[in-house]
Amino acid sequence: MMSTPQTLGGASRCGWVLGPSLDKIIKNVAWRKHSHLVSACKSVLDKLESLADDASDPTSCSPIYGLSSSDADFLLQPLIMALESASPKVVEPALDCVFRLFSFGIIRRCEIKDNSSIIFRLIDSVCKCSALGEEAIELAVLKVLLSAVRSPCIHIRGDCLVYIVRSCYNIYLGGQSGTTQICAKSVLAQMMIIIFTRVEENSMFADFKNVVVFELLEFADRNLNEGNSIHFSQNFINEIVEAKQSPPDVKLSLDLQSGANHPKKEIDGGKCDLVNKVAGLGGYSEIRDDGFTLYKNLCKLSMKFSSQEHSDDQILLRGKLLSLELSNVIMANAGPIWRTNERFLNVVKQYLCLSLLKNSALSVMTIFQLLCSIFHHLLSKFRSGLKSEIGIFFPMLIIRVLENVLQPSFLQKMTVLSLVEKISQDSQIIIDIFVNYDCDVEAPNIFERTVNGLLKTTLGPPTGSTTSLSPAQDMTFRHESVKCLVRIIKSMGSWMDQQLKVGDLNPSKHSDKENLTEDISPLEDANFSDYELHSDTNSEFPNTASLEQRRAYKLEIQKGVALFNRKPSKGIEYLINTKKIGSSPEEVASFLKSASGLNESMIGDYFGEREEFPMKVMHAYVDSFDFAKMGFGEAIRYFLRGFKLPGEAQKIDRIMEKFAERYCKCNPNSFTSADTAYVLAYSVILLNTDAHNSMVKDKMTKADFIRNNRGIDDGKDLPVDYLGTLYDQIVKNEIKMNTESSAPQSKHGNSLNKLLGLDGILNLVWKQTEEKPLGANGYAIRHIQEQFKANSSKPEDIYYSVADPAILRFMVEVCWGPMLAAFSVTLDQSDDKEATTQCLQGFRHAVHVTAVMGMHTQRDAFVTTVAKFTYLHCAADMKQKNVDAVKAIISIAIEDGNYLQDAWEHILTCLSRFEHLQLLGEGAPPDASFLNTPNSDIEEKPKSLNFSSLKKKETLQNPAVMAVVRGGSYDSTSVRFYSSGLVTPEQINNFISNLHLLDQIGNFELNHIFAHSQRLNSDAIVSFVKALCKVSISELQSPTDPRVFSLTKMVEVAHYNMNRIRLVWSRIWSVLSEFFVSVGLSENLSVAIFVMDSLRQLAMKFLEREELANYNFQNEFLRPFVVVMEKSSSTEIRELIVRCISQMVLSRFNNIKSGWKSVFMVLTAAAADERKSIVLLAFETMEKIVRDYFAYITETETLTFTDCVKCLITFTNNRFNSDVSLNAIAFLRYCAVKLADGGFACNEHSKGDNLCSSVVQETALGGQMCMDKDDYMHFWVPLLSGLSRLTSDPRPAIRKSSLEVLFNILKDHGHLFPQPFWASVFSSAIFPTFSFANDSNETQKEDDCCLPTSRSPPPDKSSGDSETNIVAAECLTDLVVHFFDLVRTQLRKVVSILVAFIRSPGQGPSSVGVAALMRLAADLRGKLSEEEWRDIFLCLKEAAGSSLPSFTKLLKSMNHIEVPDIAYPNNRMELSSDHAVTDDDFEDNLQNASYIVSRMKSHITVQLLIIQVVSDLYRMHWQSLPLDAVTIILEIFSSIATHSRELNSETIILQKLEKTCSILEISDPPTVHFEIESYQNYLNFLRDLLMNNPFLLAEKKIEAELVSVCEKVLQIYLDCAAVSKQHKKLHCFLPLGSAKKEELAARTPLVLSVMRILGSLERDRFRRYVSQLFPRLVDLVRSEHSSREVQHVLSDVFQSCVGPIILMK
Repeated sequence: MMSTPQTLGGASRCGWVLGPSLDKIIKNVAWRKHSHLVSACKSVLDKLESLADDASDPTSCSPIYGLSSSDADFLLQPLIMALESASPKVVEPALDCVFRLFSFGIIRRCEIKDNSSIIFRLIDSVCKCSALGEEAIELAVLKVLLSAVRSPCIHIRGDCLVYIVRSCYNIYLGGQSGTTQICAKSVLAQMMIIIFTRVEENSMFADFKNVVVFELLEFADRNLNEGNSIHFSQNFINEIVEAKQSPPDVKLSLDLQSGANHPKKEIDGGKCDLVNKVAGLGGYSEIRDDGFTLYKNLCKLSMKFSSQEHSDDQILLRGKLLSLELSNVIMANAGPIWRTNERFLNVVKQYLCLSLLKNSALSVMTIFQLLCSIFHHLLSKFRSGLKSEIGIFFPMLIIRVLENVLQPSFLQKMTVLSLVEKISQDSQIIIDIFVNYDCDVEAPNIFERTVNGLLKTTLGPPTGSTTSLSPAQDMTFRHESVKCLVRIIKSMGSWMDQQLKVGDLNPSKHSDKENLTEDISPLEDANFSDYELHSDTNSEFPNTASLEQRRAYKLEIQKGVALFNRKPSKGIEYLINTKKIGSSPEEVASFLKSASGLNESMIGDYFGEREEFPMKVMHAYVDSFDFAKMGFGEAIRYFLRGFKLPGEAQKIDRIMEKFAERYCKCNPNSFTSADTAYVLAYSVILLNTDAHNSMVKDKMTKADFIRNNRGIDDGKDLPVDYLGTLYDQIVKNEIKMNTESSAPQSKHGNSLNKLLGLDGILNLVWKQTEEKPLGANGYAIRHIQEQFKANSSKPEDIYYSVADPAILRFMVEVCWGPMLAAFSVTLDQSDDKEATTQCLQGFRHAVHVTAVMGMHTQRDAFVTTVAKFTYLHCAADMKQKNVDAVKAIISIAIEDGNYLQDAWEHILTCLSRFEHLQLLGEGAPPDASFLNTPNSDIEEKPKSLNFSSLKKKETLQNPAVMAVVRGGSYDSTSVRFYSSGLVTPEQINNFISNLHLLDQIGNFELNHIFAHSQRLNSDAIVSFVKALCKVSISELQSPTDPRVFSLTKMVEVAHYNMNRIRLVWSRIWSVLSEFFVSVGLSENLSVAIFVMDSLRQLAMKFLEREELANYNFQNEFLRPFVVVMEKSSSTEIRELIVRCISQMVLSRFNNIKSGWKSVFMVLTAAAADERKSIVLLAFETMEKIVRDYFAYITETETLTFTDCVKCLITFTNNRFNSDVSLNAIAFLRYCAVKLADGGFACNEHSKGDNLCSSVVQETALGGQMCMDKDDYMHFWVPLLSGLSRLTSDPRPAIRKSSLEVLFNILKDHGHLFPQPFWASVFSSAIFPTFSFANDSNETQKEDDCCLPTSRSPPPDKSSGDSETNIVAAECLTDLVVHFFDLVRTQLRKVVSILVAFIRSPGQGPSSVGVAALMRLAADLRGKLSEEEWRDIFLCLKEAAGSSLPSFTKLLKSMNHIEVPDIAYPNNRMELSSDHAVTDDDFEDNLQNASYIVSRMKSHITVQLLIIQVVSDLYRMHWQSLPLDAVTIILEIFSSIATHSRELNSETIILQKLEKTCSILEISDPPTVHFEIESYQNYLNFLRDLLMNNPFLLAEKKIEAELVSVCEKVLQIYLDCAAVSKQHKKLHCFLPLGSAKKEELAARTPLVLSVMRILGSLERDRFRRYVSQLFPRLVDLVRSEHSSREVQHVLSDVFQSCVGPIILMK
């Protein structure tokens, strides 16, 4: 008897496992039948009692832990015998024992490769147990095999590994129950995960994940689920994988686990090298070799096809499915080794891709689904290494199905749509597909064709076409395709956001490669996408510019191809001109042979053309073929596969002729001549048509074919066998001249076929419906394999990857049109909630991408479409989807507001219409009622507050409601109240129910957009405001229904964004300002008033914020008030603006800073208004400002003082109220006092050279102004210059008041002015005050030059009256005297002004000027310098001589005027008849002569005044006068005297003037008096000089000058007395006339004065001049005198002067 169970197996570790199991075997076995087994078991049990673990070598190389190899073989032998016993009761405990040995790591440290190992024999026995056919045994076998593969302590490899997999494979195929089969599949899948995880890490100790049974059954075997089979299988797998328990010995368990979990702690020994290799030490690659072999066998297994005898072999089909499923599991868990290891990548290319290609020919849906799943994994993880292969499979598996709209398989297309959706979830895949295929000239446009295929599916079968789809299936396709498109555009947006975010985080990147490498994160597990391997050697990172060039090149090629397909010659010409192909025939032929997308029929037509160049191309094309060693049938088939022969016999003849020539050249011994080949080629073409054309009833037989070709070989017959074989080839296998002509997308849709030389082959594969690669399909598969091998020998395609979001621009250009069409059509035609939701999401994502990428056209197209689908413009037709569109619009506005730009207008238009509908639903009156109706009327109108009010008949008559119900187009900007069209009750009911739908969107969502505006960036907020302004204008400009929604929101938006930085706010307000101005000037008065009131509200809010110094925000903000005030023609608007400004000033005066400028500009405009009420209202505000808020005006900005002064000056100019003008002048005086007292705080920052210079420029002071002491001096200038301008006001009171205030200010505060500033004061304020005097003198000069042009008397150009002149001159004199030390530099100009007074016409100004000049000289007597005296007299000299030339010219004009001798009217007719002078001429002559008389009198008066002034000044100040001044005086007297003499010399002119005066009965010009006075003063001055200036006497020859003047005066007297030379000769005298006597009497005092002067000369002086004086004295004795006194004085001269001289002689 054996010991108790607690001691079975002894003390060894394996004994604890073997003992109980062997004991159970002994109990269950049939002793007689299996006596050897019983004996062996007992022997082992006895052996175990004596064995113990070898503690000295616990990790020996024995297969069993702690035992020697011989002991291990002995102990395991009973287990093998039990497994081979074929008894289930014996096999079951044996299998359980083996499972525990593997699971607990007792079998370890060995490599199991072939049958030389005891462990291999053990596994072999286990595998054979599955043949027993019992479910429990099969599950136990699976359990053991998985535990063996799972164990890291042994390395199962090579044939053993394949054997284990095959065994599990067979259990799956022959399992007795569905549960067993599911478990077998799960075990296989878990094995694949374990094996290839170890392959990835090249280690036996890699961590792996458990298989998920439910996911494993995704494609097949769901029908095997028997209740809880899936749950059972999952637990089955988990139990095996997680089996880590050992026998109930804690220490042993820990030791075993320690040994199992830490195998790298090994003892060095020569016999353990193999263990080290198995453990993966040193990076040994046997693990990967085994994985490679296993995967290759799986792929081969998946390519097994049924034989012709057993075409419906379900076992083979299930095996194929299982192998594909296992491949799918492997690919799903594939790691980087598959891409970095060339060997594994090649096995994917050579075996897996070929498996996919072969299995794609099957019509089994499960296989197709598996192929799609595997392809998805390849695309996700291997696309960088499988670029060409993916270019084949993508169109084959996906695009082909998508483009099949009429007769698709429902499950197949749903599978493809599901696959496309999965692919689209990975944004990088989408980008990479476009970059590597759509931007590659030699690759198909996968992305473009996918999007277009989805569009075709969305649109469904064309109208009128026949389809196999049910309506439900078609609708499912449509919705799923829309979902795919949405997923695509969403992925594009996600990728864009990610790249932009990375770009923001890494702003210093320098290249695309750097960008990408920074994006790649370390690999953490095996489940990662191919995007993480972009650093592979075959990947490049091009910039966007190069991709753009490649894309553009491809598009041009496609354009040329499309043109070729319409007209071949034009297409070739285009491609040559654009340099896409060369111009030689050989290059064109090469293009036609290799390019994709070309129409075969068009190629044939081009080859058959008669023109020289197409023929050369055809010859080059044919010469490019090598027909050497090809049979004739094979050669012609090979030749015709690239194009279709044309229909015309002549064209075919030319092509076949060249083919025959080429064939004979390549095969010289084939035929006697080329003619033979030519005829035979024709026969073959005819045979092919005859045999394969269904329209031909009587087919050509072989005998007919042979008979038809007799004697074609130069008169001889070709061999009958040869012709018969050729016949059979053609009849059995049609020559496909246009293999894909039946498919609309033939060449363009499958350009990869041409690319890889697969034309016609893939088509055959797709059409295969049986599971056998036979016949033509076998040929196709072999050919594709050859192509794959050929591609593998070529350099690998460069795989591009980009990280620049700009690539999305090109993608959007491709997909935006199809997406827009798909979303629009679905949204329009479908009311399905899910479908419409998907479409709206697609719109949102599309707007996001296009907006961020700056693609304005596309963005606006999407936004406009969504806006149109809101149906807010025709609310009666709205549905739930339209309300959802409104929600989408709101979401777009919030999410992508920063990029919408001009698209904001559409969004805000929708919001405006939505709000309108809300108001109508609430029964609120339209905005027009508030705009056009007084407030009292509005308050009396009843308002209904619920929807029920809309149901009342009277409410329905509301024109606004009727217009909305009637609806309109989306582009209509306003509701037409009175447009024609009836509204049905159904429309009204729909409208009412739709208003309830709108309740889903509350005011919060609506207002959130406007509140969210404060989060927009600087450019976006400007665009937002611009759009809001446009919408508001469209609302307000409605002639019948103006609305203010957008206007009120604009005020809110401005309020929300007031805290933005200065530059942004300025841009915002520039838009708003223009809006307020344009609407404020609107012809609709109500709208304009409302807008101005809104602006007032906004301004009041804005002025609540304080403004820092030197900023201009407030001024910019209030500028619209200024512009509207200046331009508006509406009195109401202008008055409203004044009231608004008044309110702002009264309530916000303490916060107004730069805004004062705009305030004053408004008040200035109001002051100049034509309405008295506006002027008075504005002045009230101005008065308040000056009296109470003056300190605030210049608190931070002193320049506003100038604006205040300008405003006051404008008020003084108003013509309505003199009191206002006078008060304004008084306020100016008040401002001056404040300015002088420093009553405002000068901002230090506003001082400086720049400010001063700017103000100088504004006030036109030029460079005269210098602020070297007090910078605020420039503020005096506008004040003083304004008062100066008021002095010319036409109102006397204003003139006088302004003049007094001006000079009072200067007198009171002039001491504050520095000397340089006084120059500015004089030039800008004082001198302009006296401009009338200068203007008068200038006018006088002009008048002196020419005659008057009208008969009216010349106007008085002086604008100032005598009183004002007196005051002005006195004030000027006082000012100069008072501040002479500061203003002495202006003395000459002052004197010029006073002299101008003297020269002014009229007695008043002249006398004022004389008095002022005399007073000035008197008061400044002791202060004037010699230079200043000189300047005074120079001014007088200039005054005297300046008008002489012009006066002389005027006087000469009298020579051309005829004055009649008779002054009586009745004699005019006689005069007229004699001299042909008309009445008009007579009047004109008189008028001109009268004008000259007047001007002469004025001129003489001025000259006499100047003489008087000069004489008086000399008499009073002769002692102070310098020599230069005396000289100037002398010149003045001399020039005036000479002028007077010349004037009297014009005898004829004077006579005409005398006649004129006689006719007009006016006094004659006092020319004689002028001459007498001139000489009299001249003589007096000379005599004074002679007596009082001895120094000047010799220097200036005063004595000689005096005698000369005396002589001249005497001569003039004698001429007047008619004493001439002629009289002297005749010795007779004629009596004088009365006129002469009068003149002689007038000249007598002057003669007396001359003789007395001569008599007073000393004797010696008189002696010197007696010789020249004596003749004149003698003539005086002889002449007639009017006075006896002349004779007495003459007698005294003779006695006292002449007599002594004679007596002395």
